[in-house]
Amino acid sequence: MKLLALERELPGVTPDQCAPHLRGEAAMLWRLVQEGTVREAYFRQDRSAAVLVLECADAAEAEQALSRLPLVEAGLIAFDLLPLIPYPGFSRLFSPSGATE
Repeated sequence: MKLLALERELPGVTPDQCAPHLRGEAAMLWRLVQEGTVREAYFRQDRSAAVLVLECADAAEAEQALSRLPLVEAGLIAFDLLPLIPYPGFSRLFSPSGATE
């Protein structure tokens, strides 16, 4: 299952609180990439927040993987998980009526 994880800053957290965890955060994210759990990692252009694409059996597995990140462990950030499915609209291109079946 593919999931989109959107970082959510928690109220009252300052950059100074996050700073000591950033190297460990990068190391754990690299480990999750190497394991194949995190497939893509981005930062939003409009603000400093991570956007991750994960491949997991289910949302519970994704939550468990994200809980290994030092900033999550320290209670400084959280993630909203969005389960994704393939876009079904292409079937309209191959259907005689053009309708989704």
